[in-house]
Amino acid sequence: MPDTVPETTYANETTVPLLPCSAVQETLDFYQALGFEVTYRQTKPYLYLALRRGGIDVHFGRPPKGYDPDRQDGGGCLVLVDAVAPYHAAFTRGLRAAYGKVPVSGRPRITRFRPGQSRFTLVDPSGNSLIFIQRDEPAELEYGGSRKLQGLAKTLDNARILREFKNDDRAAFRAVRSGLRRHGPQARDVERALALAVLVELATALDEPGETEEWLRELGTIRLTEAERRQVEGELRNAERLEEWLTGEPATLDTSAD
Repeated sequence: MPDTVPETTYANETTVPLLPCSAVQETLDFYQALGFEVTYRQTKPYLYLALRRGGIDVHFGRPPKGYDPDRQDGGGCLVLVDAVAPYHAAFTRGLRAAYGKVPVSGRPRITRFRPGQSRFTLVDPSGNSLIFIQRDEPAELEYGGSRKLQGLAKTLDNARILREFKNDDRAAFRAVRSGLRRHGPQARDVERALALAVLVELATALDEPGETEEWLRELGTIRLTEAERRQVEGELRNAERLEEWLTGEPATLDTSAD
């Protein structure tokens, strides 16, 4: 045995999260639906599960006494990838095939994904979160809206943070409705149009379409340049994509701004 410990370490470390598991079969079913393979399974004399998908390893053990998966605070990990969109698409296909629909609430679930988004979250049956993050995501995020923006533009940026990084569509919806009432009269036409389009998409996500037709009618009265119209139509297409993702069927929402 050498007398001294080598001073050099090598950049070949591997970290594997060990997460609490409160439901063995449900956990196995969920991760296998995502394309993970079971590499080790033991339930006696103690619980230990190991699953792998490509370079992603997740292991599971017995939860602590009094563990409540409904709190969804048991454990989690960050998964850094070059591009998040292909993972979200693959997981959506697997979950729809296994569950007959995309689970978007409760446990398990997958959060939605918009074009250009840099992360999404998986919540497993035991309340653990796996957050898939694109490597080139900005290092700093202006939670609460960028300080460089004002009025309705700041509200829309705040809603983006709530929606895409905090997974809180409800808070984003409330923020945009409030911001539109407060800042709408002074805002630029394109900002008002974008706010209405965002409300349409968030109402679709929350399955509360009550005022969607009214917002679309108001949107059709706003005069926009061709470039601004393309920007707003892009936001409206997100609502169509969301409806298709939720149902697995072509969207029926009429998002025409004409």
